Amino acid sequence: MGRRERAAARLATVQALYQMDVAAKGLNEIFAEFESFWIGQNVEGDQYEQGDIKLFRDIVQGVVEDQRVIDRIIDAALTSKWPLKRVEAVMRAVLRAGTYELRSRPDVPARVVITEYVDVAAAFLAQDETGMVNAVLDHIARDLRAGEFARQA
Repeated sequence: MGRRERAAARLATVQALYQMDVAAKGLNEIFAEFESFWIGQNVEGDQYEQGDIKLFRDIVQGVVEDQRVIDRIIDAALTSKWPLKRVEAVMRAVLRAGTYELRSRPDVPARVVITEYVDVAAAFLAQDETGMVNAVLDHIARDLRAGEFARQA
């Protein structure tokens, strides 16, 4: 799968995690809904990109399975005055997906993960919120993958 399919999968992942968070939908329901009605489909006149289903499933399932650990990592990167539970639901979904990939997908360079999720955030959030996503994921990446940043310093 190419970059466009991976980007579409990440966008769908954030939408799915958002729906799971706000509508309390389960994993199987989300997989069925997104794979049947969203990814690669025409919805209300908008054509959704064909995404990398394997990547979509990996990230969504990984976030669900490791959510407690992922949330602790994100909370540690946020200020104590603004814990993850106070962060808006879309941003929470972006941060969770990005943190999962930084933690569990060493095959994807940290800078690529950060860039991809900043791009996803830009589709839903204001510029200052997109900047916050960048800063938080960069902080997490430098903790989890310090070696990638040391080599390029």
